[in-house]
Amino acid sequence: MARTSDLVGGQESATQIAQVLRTLRKLLCGAFFLAAAGAATPATALSPRPEPLPQPVKITVGFGKVAHLSPIGEIAQRLKELNVEMQTVEFIRYADARTAIATGSLDIATIGPADLPILLSQNNNNIVGLMGAGESPKFVVTRNGVDIKKWEDLKGKKIGVAPASAVWFQFAAMLKEVGVPYNSFTEIKIQGAAPNAVAALKKGDVDVIVTWEPFESQPVAENFGYWAEGLDYSKSKAVGAELGLISATREALNTKREAVRRFLWAYLEAVDRLNGSKEEFAKAIAKFQGIDLEVANRMAKNIKLGNFLTLAQMQLQAKTFFELGLFQKDVSAQLASSYDEELYKSVAGK
Repeated sequence: MARTSDLVGGQESATQIAQVLRTLRKLLCGAFFLAAAGAATPATALSPRPEPLPQPVKITVGFGKVAHLSPIGEIAQRLKELNVEMQTVEFIRYADARTAIATGSLDIATIGPADLPILLSQNNNNIVGLMGAGESPKFVVTRNGVDIKKWEDLKGKKIGVAPASAVWFQFAAMLKEVGVPYNSFTEIKIQGAAPNAVAALKKGDVDVIVTWEPFESQPVAENFGYWAEGLDYSKSKAVGAELGLISATREALNTKREAVRRFLWAYLEAVDRLNGSKEEFAKAIAKFQGIDLEVANRMAKNIKLGNFLTLAQMQLQAKTFFELGLFQKDVSAQLASSYDEELYKSVAGK
């Protein structure tokens, strides 16, 4: 059995994030770019703009400042026109947003696709998934000097992970599918959040990290790491490439349903506009995350916004993680009553 180590880093601070973003701003024109240019994602058949609500309704939305959620930064004015007041709360990790909405502190939250099965496995059925947020390839980030070309090359390496994070679920599922035992390498649990993983890779404490943007790009930008292009763990059949899940409490769906519907309409309106132009998408990312445009361009080229998540995908995910021993019970059957696309379909013209 491989040794499991802990790298204690503490909670991610605003200072750490600012340092990361300052580093990324220093990217030179000749910096490495890996992107799937592709054509713009086709627009949805968005339903006509809904009428404003007769009275103002406030909704509290929890989110993380990640590129695929940048449409949230585009919709406040549109919601105001629809008599919906959006109050936002920013979280560092999906897990924190999951905890907040589970306690009823939020009406809507962006969480990881695995967070809904996690909540159900903890006997919390008060959260309903509404739609996915986007998809992109996910490559393991490898330290320069460490040669990794195929999945088997991970054996014997030190791999930094954020346990129970959305990317960790994708990674763990992919390993099972490609037949690389999880105990064939040394797992380093990164305490805190993504900047600590980047620091561990830079110092040589780990050979590989599994993380998210903009921290995936930082080692490449600073020239101490690279993306192992042959190791795309977004291709996991069990988890898929979905980056996030927009969810709401059952109470919000009961008492503020029309406000939630208008939130989804405004969100999808922004999604359609940003999918129609990678240039506009990059500008939205830059504004939302407070980063330079060249960095945002890197991210925009890899991400497709929209709902790619299905009930069947989440059910397979829940069943897989029960079989892996990560969940105490199989909640795949319960997901049918906790993932409701009715509102999404009503505004997306499905």
